Amino acid sequence: MAQNSAAKTKVVVIYSGGMDSFTVLNRAIADGHDVYAVSFHYGQRHHRELDAAKYVCAQLDVPHKVVDIRSINTLLTGSSLTDDIEVPEGDYANSNMTSTVVPNRNMILLSLAIGYAVSIKANKVYYGAHAGDHDIYPDCRPEFVEAMNQVSQIANYEAVEIHSPYLTQSKADILADGLSLGLDYSHTWTCYNGRELACGQCSACRERLAAFASHGITDPLAYESTQ
Repeated sequence: MAQNSAAKTKVVVIYSGGMDSFTVLNRAIADGHDVYAVSFHYGQRHHRELDAAKYVCAQLDVPHKVVDIRSINTLLTGSSLTDDIEVPEGDYANSNMTSTVVPNRNMILLSLAIGYAVSIKANKVYYGAHAGDHDIYPDCRPEFVEAMNQVSQIANYEAVEIHSPYLTQSKADILADGLSLGLDYSHTWTCYNGRELACGQCSACRERLAAFASHGITDPLAYESTQ
C-alpha cells in the first residue's frame, strides 16, 4: 500500500529483513511517518534477509536502498556471521554467541543511516535493538544507543534522533506489537545460516521460535528442524 507522504515526518529505518526490523519498519509506518528503508550487505552469510527486505518494501511501496559495504570485511574479521567460522547452535549465552559479534557493526550502520537521513532531510533513524540482545551485543545496549543518539544530535548541522522503539523489550514483546498490527512474518528471515530453509537450531532461530511459542502460535517460516 503506497504511503501518502503529505505532512508526514520523514524517517529512515535500518531494515535488515529480519523479524525485529520488519516490526520496526511497520511500527514507523503505523506511527504516521514517511518511511525510507535502508539495508546493508556487509558480507553476512544470512544475506537471504536482504531478499526478504526487498520483497516487503516492494509490497509496502516503501523507498528502499540496499548498500553494499562488503569491502569492510577486510577490516572486520573474526565473526561467524561473516567469516568461515561455524555458526554456533543453542540458546543465547555468552559462551556460545560471542563469535557472532561483528566488530563495531551497529556503529558503522547507524553512522551510514544517519548520513542518509541528513541527505534526505529526515529527522529520525529507527533502529531495532532490543533487550534480548543486551547480554551478547554491546552495540545493542541502552547505553550505546543513548550515546550514539547524543552524538547524532551534534554530528551534522541537522540533528537526527536515533529511535529504538523496542530497546527495553524482548523479542516476544516485539512480536506482540507486530501481531497487534496484523503483520505477516512469513516474509522475514532470522536464521544466521543462509540455507534454503531456516535451520531451527542456531540461537537466532531458537529465540524466534520461542517468541512465537510464547504467544501460542506457529511461526509461518519453514524450518529444517525445530527439535
